[in-house]
Amino acid sequence: MNHRELRDELCAVGASLFQRGLVHATAGNISVRLPDGDGHLITPTDACLGRLRPEALAHVDPAGTQRSGDRASKTLALHRQIYAAAPDARCVIHTHSTHLVALTLQAPGLGVWRPETILPPITPYFVMKVGRVPLIPYHRPGDPAAAALVADAIRSAAAAGAPIRAVLLDRLGPNVWHDSPAAAMATLEELEETARLWLMTTPRPQPLDSAQIDALRQTFGAVWPTH
Repeated sequence: MNHRELRDELCAVGASLFQRGLVHATAGNISVRLPDGDGHLITPTDACLGRLRPEALAHVDPAGTQRSGDRASKTLALHRQIYAAAPDARCVIHTHSTHLVALTLQAPGLGVWRPETILPPITPYFVMKVGRVPLIPYHRPGDPAAAALVADAIRSAAAAGAPIRAVLLDRLGPNVWHDSPAAAMATLEELEETARLWLMTTPRPQPLDSAQIDALRQTFGAVWPTH
């Protein structure tokens, strides 16, 4: 996609997320990596994702200096760290999706399954389309320390041969990334739906067993740690 197409696609993704209640008010942000090393586009600070304007999107150069558009989101540093740690990422989406934030607000043992993955492998499509999602301890919005922890989680997962496509920020919501805006949005949707299923099911569902997960690896190339 060229610059104009990416601007239009980013705005379309924002509108879709807003219309379906995956973001609200001015919460959340989206960015894309521009072709030819031209930096990134990111939604403006405190912008409503349901009413984005292509020309108002912030354009920042590879060094993070803003070149045009409205003032960039305060989470720019986090997005840039994700792109640096995940070379295949072309789009990053952050939301305050209700069920995912709710996971982090539950009492211990009732919400997040384990810090290394917020949810167990309860459905095949969660395993195939999302994979393991680490929990990042709470930091204020825009805190560079959180960005460093996210980058560390991405690099550690890649080094272990089990790359990740999402993290959950405690009390703030998910960051997901993929090779296009549409693919990143689909990853977010699958993640939020899995959280909703986990929270609404009593007793909690049993995870897929090791043989079932191995079949997903062999058949669909799913990435899930063996331990």
